Amino acid sequence: MAWELFATTIDLARTQYSSPILGVECGGGRLNPKDKEASMNKPNYLHLAAVLAALGAVLNCRIATAQFDRDSTAQPRYHTPPASGVSLMKDQHLYSLVSPLRSLKTPDSKADVREWKEQLRPQLHRQWENILGKLQPSESDQVWFGDIRNSTEISRIQKDGYVRIELTLPMETDFDQSYLLLLPDNVGTKKCPAVIAWTSTSPDYTEPEKWWGEWLAQHGYVVLCGWSFIRNYRDATSYRNDVQLKLYERFGRWAPISRMVFDVQREAQFLADVPIVDPNRIGFMGFSLSAKTALYVAAFAPEIKAVVSIDPHLALYGNSNYLDPWYLDAKRPFDSIPASDYPVEALRNTVWSLLDTDPTRPGFERNHHELLALAAPRAVMVIGCSTDQPTAAHSDDRQSIAYINAAREVYELLDVPEKLEYIQLTCGHRATDPVMDRSWQRFFERWLKEN
Repeated sequence: MAWELFATTIDLARTQYSSPILGVECGGGRLNPKDKEASMNKPNYLHLAAVLAALGAVLNCRIATAQFDRDSTAQPRYHTPPASGVSLMKDQHLYSLVSPLRSLKTPDSKADVREWKEQLRPQLHRQWENILGKLQPSESDQVWFGDIRNSTEISRIQKDGYVRIELTLPMETDFDQSYLLLLPDNVGTKKCPAVIAWTSTSPDYTEPEKWWGEWLAQHGYVVLCGWSFIRNYRDATSYRNDVQLKLYERFGRWAPISRMVFDVQREAQFLADVPIVDPNRIGFMGFSLSAKTALYVAAFAPEIKAVVSIDPHLALYGNSNYLDPWYLDAKRPFDSIPASDYPVEALRNTVWSLLDTDPTRPGFERNHHELLALAAPRAVMVIGCSTDQPTAAHSDDRQSIAYINAAREVYELLDVPEKLEYIQLTCGHRATDPVMDRSWQRFFERWLKEN
C-alpha cells in the first residue's frame, strides 16, 4: 500500500510541475518519464523537490500503513471514553464491540448469510430506527413536503469544463435551501454519475465545489453542493441556536442526523430528475459534520450507491460530539421513549438509554460499526486523518480501525470485502489532501463511473 501511495504522489508531483520526474515501478503501476534523456541530462531542482515531497508523504502514509498492519487483526474494542464522561463508560476501552454477526441461535458463534439477511439485519435496522425516532416523515408530516423538483435558478456561470448553477430547492413547503449544481460540459446524450457533496461546520454550501466538485464535474460527474439543515434552517436557526427544537416543534422526535439522511434522499430525488443523471449512480461525500452524516446515509439511504466519509471519528462515544443536541440529542428525555430502570436516573427515557442496552457492560452496544454493517454490500470509503495519534478530537485516530474491523465481518460474509475501504492518513483533520483526493477519486471512478 505504501508503494502505491508513493506512485500516486510521484504522479501528482509530475502533474504539478508539468515535466517528467523519474521512472519507477511500484504497486503494479509504472511511472515512466516522457523524455528519459532530458531527465538524466538536465538536472532540475524542482524535480528533486517534488520527489522529496513525495517521499515525505509516503513516510507519513507508512506510519498509517504499519498501524493498519498491526491493528487489522486486533480484537475490536471501544474507543477510550471522554475524560469527563459518564462513569458507567469509563472502562469501555477494555471491552470488545458487539459483533453485528453475533448469532441469535448461539451467541458465541457468528451468523451465516441467511441469518444475517433474514434476522440480524432487520432487527438491527429496527433498533436504529427506534433510536433515531424515525427515518422518514410520518403520513401527517407529508403536508410539509412538496415537489423537490421545483427548483429556482438564481444564476448560471460557465466554468472550466462545467456549468455552475446557483439554485434553491424547496426542502419544506415554507423553506428553500441554497445549493450549487455543477453540470459537466460535452456529455452528449449519455447519462452521468452524480455526487451530493456537503460542507462541514464552518464554510458555506459553496465550499465543496473547491474541495471536490471542480474535479468531479471536469471528469463527467454531476455535482450537487450543499449543507446540512443544522447549518441553515427555518427562521435562521442552526446548531448555534437550538435547531433541534425547531425540528421537534413541527415533526416530533426525529434525530437531527436522521433528518439529514432524509434531506440527502430528497436531494437524490432532485438529481434523478436532471436529464443527464443516471439515477442508479448517485453518491454522497462529506467531511467532518457531513462525514458523520455520511455514516448514516450509508446505512439508511439505499438509493445512494457509493459513500465517502472524510474523517468522521467513527467512535460514537470517544473524542467527538455525536451525542450533542444537533446530532443525536442523546441526553434529552422524550415522552416517546418508554420508561426504564436505567441506572443513571437523568438518562432514563433518552436516546442514550436506547444506545446502551446493557448498562452492566461499559460501552454503547448500538454503535457506528453497525451502521457500516447495515450499508453492506454497498460501497463505502472512510478516510481517517489522524491515524498516527492515540486519540484525536473529531478526527479518526489509531482506535478507529476497531470499528472498521467489526463492520468488515459483514462485508466478508457477503463476499464483498473490497467494497468497505478504510484509508489511514496522518494529515490531520482536513477536507482535502493529495493522497486523500486520489483515494476518493479512484473510489468513485470504480463504484460510480464504471459500475
